[in-house]
Amino acid sequence: MPTDSPESSLSSKATRPFGAHMSIAKGAHLAIDRAAQVEATALQIFVRNQRRWQAPPLTEEAATTFRDRYAESPLQFLCAHAGYLINLASPDPKLRHQSERALEDEMSRAHALGCECLVMHPGSPRDESKERGVERLSKALLRVLEKTALSTVRIALENTAGQGNVLGAGFAELGDIISACGSHPRLAMCFDTCHAFAAGYDLRTSRGVRKTFEEVDECVGLDRLVVLHLNDSIGKLGSHRDRHDHIGKGEIGEAGFLSILQEPLIRHVPGVLETPKDEKTLEEDRVNLALLRRLHG
Repeated sequence: MPTDSPESSLSSKATRPFGAHMSIAKGAHLAIDRAAQVEATALQIFVRNQRRWQAPPLTEEAATTFRDRYAESPLQFLCAHAGYLINLASPDPKLRHQSERALEDEMSRAHALGCECLVMHPGSPRDESKERGVERLSKALLRVLEKTALSTVRIALENTAGQGNVLGAGFAELGDIISACGSHPRLAMCFDTCHAFAAGYDLRTSRGVRKTFEEVDECVGLDRLVVLHLNDSIGKLGSHRDRHDHIGKGEIGEAGFLSILQEPLIRHVPGVLETPKDEKTLEEDRVNLALLRRLHG
């Protein structure tokens, strides 16, 4: 599914958005204040507790407060991340049902808050074949997309580190999922640098970065790439370890991130940190973002 041009469908603004995942503790709108503390222009949030099935409803007042605060902020890009319990590829019908209901609810919340996309992990078929997992996942995704047909929020499938029998470590597998959904226009991709490196994609050189994103284009299409998760990797190349490190401090290194951020094929795509931090000071985010901006130029 190669594309002739990697122009962004997200934003035509001159400044590339960079930011971080921020907590919604004590109110989703406070994540915007936290983003302001580190001079972020992009923001990722959870739209509900990511480790519970049940969540109090999102009130219209809370959604309006969030949207108003966002409109007044310097933020240019907003995305949400789906809860970690969701597994639409599971062989357990009860878990799949819970997952589908949760994803539908999160899509509704993401729409109410004004998010451009909802990032989600493809899930795992556990002890069954990946082909069965892709089949289950694609059917569930189509149902959720149909139930949220009036929304513009896209589901961004995130590449994984390849631990266990999870789906999505290879870009061809993500492409298979999208194809099984009839190449639905509201399916997109989130590229996680740590996950890709851990899955065996060498991002330490400009040549490796170009080769990686040419494969993304061939298998998924760069027109579907809507956000980057910018995380260094504690694990070595091909380790399948999903362990995030600070930019330039891990195995990808500063030179690798220079190549990633300077790659013309993806130079328009917003970037979001998911690196360890002190939630009170956010100092690590401030340092990492300053480095990203310097490397981006």
